[in-house]
Amino acid sequence: MLFNSLIFAFFLPTVFFIYWFVVNKNVKIQNIFLIVASYFFYGWWDWRFLGLIFFSSITDFFIGKILHQQQKQLNRNLLMILSLFTNLGVLFYFKYCNFFIENFVSLFSSIGISSNVTSLNIILPIGISFYTFQTLSYTIDIYKKQGKPTDDVVSFLAFVSFFPQLVAGPIERASNLVPQFLKPRKFKYEDGVEGARLILWGFLKKVVIADNCAYFVNNIFDNYASQTGSTLVLGLILFAFQVYGDFSGYSDIAVGTARLFGIKLMDNFNFPYFSTSITDFWRRWHISLSTWLRDYLYTPMVMGLRSWGMKGIIFSTICSFTIIGFWHGPNWVYIVFGLFHGLVLSYEILNSKRRKRWKKSMNKRVHFVLSLILTFTFYLFTLILFRSVSVTDATYYAENIFSKSLFTMPAIIAPKYRMIYTLILILAFIITEWYSKDKKHVLDVVNLSQSKRWAIYAVVIGVIIVFGRFNNNDFIYFQF
Repeated sequence: MLFNSLIFAFFLPTVFFIYWFVVNKNVKIQNIFLIVASYFFYGWWDWRFLGLIFFSSITDFFIGKILHQQQKQLNRNLLMILSLFTNLGVLFYFKYCNFFIENFVSLFSSIGISSNVTSLNIILPIGISFYTFQTLSYTIDIYKKQGKPTDDVVSFLAFVSFFPQLVAGPIERASNLVPQFLKPRKFKYEDGVEGARLILWGFLKKVVIADNCAYFVNNIFDNYASQTGSTLVLGLILFAFQVYGDFSGYSDIAVGTARLFGIKLMDNFNFPYFSTSITDFWRRWHISLSTWLRDYLYTPMVMGLRSWGMKGIIFSTICSFTIIGFWHGPNWVYIVFGLFHGLVLSYEILNSKRRKRWKKSMNKRVHFVLSLILTFTFYLFTLILFRSVSVTDATYYAENIFSKSLFTMPAIIAPKYRMIYTLILILAFIITEWYSKDKKHVLDVVNLSQSKRWAIYAVVIGVIIVFGRFNNNDFIYFQF
């Protein structure tokens, strides 16, 4: 079920009403109702994979309980391996199996060995990467003795399947979410208003910014060989705002929807396009994933390789971000995307002292603007990989940018009026986010008078109605 679909417009108020006015007397019944609603939400896409979520949830629930009771390290290690094998095994089969089959067949063919092995007919369960990492963090925390298991299977099932963040995050930790399901919840007007603000701004990001950009991005990338260099750059810029509006819009709606039910999820974005380095960017972009990899992969690797000194840090950085790339999908474009980010992050680590000297020697504003431009430019070029079907296509796209036509005016793709108002909307969006960068989010307007707040809401709703694209476009990160 899509947030931007008509069915969700009926689903959300129905669930909200039953949750607060019918089953509000008992927290366990509330949680059971949330599980049923969440499974319905997910099953609307494909009911066959409901068993997969339940299997993943119940496996880690019982492994967590047994793991906590074990004193012998060997038994603890075996249980942790079982959890990793189960979760990552399921993820590998559904998401990466065909990738490895196809690449092994290509490898053997390149050395003259033919193979009759063919790809499997596998449907990728939506959101599998998100809820797999979420359940894994639970057992890892128990294994590291940084968390305790819950005895309430209902609250744990609710933690894994909670519909606002089930299919595209944020990737929550059990230490934050499970305690919220265990305690009674009362509706708070402030939470309801804050949730509605986040949902409203999230919808603007999705249907106004992302979906308007999508039309032109698809046109440019699908026909990149016939486009001028300047038009290809324009396509990249539009894609940058498409993917940001799409994914951060989803996160805003998810966090806002959860707030309507008295649940607080972590923030997943913090104005990432105002980053002044790639290190800063990953502190602001998809925060739930970058912090997950930091806590469960990067830091353990650095500690394990501490005898290597700086080499261990660099190796861990490159490996972690290559895995971040691979997490996005079974395609070499994502692996190379992650590798590039890991290499630039390594450069920033190795040159941190020199970069600080540059900052001190330059005018603050000049340094900020240059850093902003360089960071965004690098990010743009890695987006060629993120959007392309293959590394070959990405290479040709980049080559076509650096031609004489780079210095011409970009082509205005028909309908021209739509391209013009899309660019104006993006400019207005950038300005709005810039002046809101010190707030929790753009519609954090609690300090304004009631009349001004309602005027802002009216403008946002008006922009959504006039410029929104209501054609049920999927969210980009559903494929991950």
